[in-house]
Amino acid sequence: MRHKHGYRKLNRTSSHRKALLKNLAIAIITEGRIETTLPKAKTLKSYIEKLVTKARVGDSNSHRAVFQYLQDKEATKKLLGEIAPRFVGVNGGYTRVIKTRLRRGDAAQMAIVEFI
Repeated sequence: MRHKHGYRKLNRTSSHRKALLKNLAIAIITEGRIETTLPKAKTLKSYIEKLVTKARVGDSNSHRAVFQYLQDKEATKKLLGEIAPRFVGVNGGYTRVIKTRLRRGDAAQMAIVEFI
Protein backbone atom coordinates (compact mmCIF):
# COMPACT_ATOMS: atom_id res chain seq x y z
CA MET A 1 0.00 0.00 0.00
CA ARG A 2 1.12 3.52 -0.74
CA HIS A 3 0.10 5.21 2.49
CA LYS A 4 2.09 8.40 3.14
CA HIS A 5 4.14 7.95 -0.04
CA GLY A 6 6.01 11.14 -0.87
CA TYR A 7 5.53 11.66 -4.61
CA ARG A 8 3.82 10.50 -7.79
CA LYS A 9 5.91 8.34 -10.10
CA LEU A 10 3.79 9.16 -13.19
CA ASN A 11 4.87 5.82 -14.77
CA ARG A 12 8.33 7.23 -15.57
CA THR A 13 11.92 6.75 -14.51
CA SER A 14 13.37 9.35 -12.19
CA SER A 15 15.35 11.08 -14.97
CA HIS A 16 12.31 11.14 -17.28
CA ARG A 17 10.11 12.50 -14.47
CA LYS A 18 12.69 15.21 -13.70
CA ALA A 19 12.84 16.24 -17.38
CA LEU A 20 9.03 16.23 -17.65
CA LEU A 21 8.59 18.51 -14.63
CA LYS A 22 11.34 20.82 -15.87
CA ASN A 23 9.67 21.15 -19.29
CA LEU A 24 6.22 21.69 -17.78
CA ALA A 25 7.63 24.34 -15.42
CA ILE A 26 9.29 26.17 -18.33
CA ALA A 27 6.00 26.01 -20.25
CA ILE A 28 3.90 27.46 -17.42
CA ILE A 29 6.44 30.23 -16.80
CA THR A 30 6.56 31.28 -20.44
CA GLU A 31 2.85 30.81 -21.25
CA GLY A 32 1.16 31.62 -17.92
CA ARG A 33 -1.24 28.66 -18.08
CA ILE A 34 -1.06 25.15 -19.52
CA GLU A 35 -3.37 22.16 -19.88
CA THR A 36 -2.11 18.73 -18.86
CA THR A 37 -3.37 15.62 -17.09
CA LEU A 38 -4.52 15.96 -13.49
CA PRO A 39 -1.71 13.91 -11.83
CA LYS A 40 0.92 15.86 -13.77
CA ALA A 41 -0.80 19.12 -12.83
CA LYS A 42 -0.82 18.28 -9.13
CA THR A 43 2.86 17.30 -9.21
CA LEU A 44 3.74 20.43 -11.21
CA LYS A 45 1.95 22.62 -8.67
CA SER A 46 4.24 21.41 -5.90
CA TYR A 47 7.32 21.74 -8.13
CA ILE A 48 6.61 25.27 -9.35
CA GLU A 49 5.59 26.62 -5.95
CA LYS A 50 8.95 25.59 -4.51
CA LEU A 51 10.66 27.42 -7.38
CA VAL A 52 8.60 30.59 -6.84
CA THR A 53 9.41 30.51 -3.12
CA LYS A 54 13.11 30.40 -3.95
CA ALA A 55 12.74 33.10 -6.59
CA ARG A 56 10.92 35.53 -4.25
CA VAL A 57 14.21 36.38 -2.53
CA GLY A 58 15.52 37.85 -5.79
CA ASP A 59 19.28 37.75 -5.11
CA SER A 60 21.98 36.07 -7.18
CA ASN A 61 21.90 32.89 -5.10
CA SER A 62 18.21 32.40 -5.75
CA HIS A 63 18.88 33.08 -9.43
CA ARG A 64 21.44 30.26 -9.46
CA ALA A 65 19.15 27.92 -7.52
CA VAL A 66 16.24 28.47 -9.92
CA PHE A 67 18.48 28.09 -12.98
CA GLN A 68 19.78 24.82 -11.55
CA TYR A 69 16.23 23.41 -11.71
CA LEU A 70 15.08 24.96 -15.00
CA GLN A 71 18.25 25.10 -17.15
CA ASP A 72 16.60 27.81 -19.26
CA LYS A 73 17.85 31.40 -19.17
CA GLU A 74 14.70 33.08 -20.49
CA ALA A 75 12.35 31.21 -18.15
CA THR A 76 14.62 31.93 -15.17
CA LYS A 77 14.76 35.61 -16.06
CA LYS A 78 10.99 35.83 -16.45
CA LEU A 79 10.35 33.97 -13.18
CA LEU A 80 12.69 36.20 -11.18
CA GLY A 81 11.81 39.44 -12.97
CA GLU A 82 8.05 39.29 -13.54
CA ILE A 83 6.36 36.40 -11.74
CA ALA A 84 8.08 36.16 -8.34
CA PRO A 85 7.76 39.87 -7.43
CA ARG A 86 3.95 39.53 -7.63
CA PHE A 87 4.05 37.05 -4.73
CA VAL A 88 6.44 38.80 -2.32
CA GLY A 89 3.88 39.18 0.47
CA VAL A 90 2.16 35.83 -0.13
CA ASN A 91 3.07 32.62 1.69
CA GLY A 92 2.31 29.85 -0.81
CA GLY A 93 -0.65 29.20 -3.07
CA TYR A 94 0.85 30.79 -6.17
CA THR A 95 -0.83 28.43 -8.64
CA ARG A 96 -4.27 26.91 -9.10
CA VAL A 97 -5.32 23.63 -10.70
CA ILE A 98 -8.71 23.56 -12.44
CA LYS A 99 -10.20 20.29 -13.68
CA THR A 100 -11.47 20.70 -17.23
CA ARG A 101 -12.47 17.68 -19.31
CA LEU A 102 -11.85 14.06 -20.11
CA ARG A 103 -9.39 13.57 -22.95
CA ARG A 104 -11.04 11.94 -25.94
CA GLY A 105 -8.38 9.33 -26.72
CA ASP A 106 -7.95 7.69 -23.33
CA ALA A 107 -10.50 9.45 -21.07
CA ALA A 108 -7.73 10.93 -18.90
CA GLN A 109 -8.84 13.74 -16.58
CA MET A 110 -7.36 16.98 -17.87
CA ALA A 111 -6.59 20.09 -15.84
CA ILE A 112 -5.40 23.66 -16.35
CA VAL A 113 -2.53 24.95 -14.23
CA GLU A 114 -2.13 28.73 -13.97
CA PHE A 115 -0.58 31.39 -11.79
CA ILE A 116 -3.02 33.30 -9.60
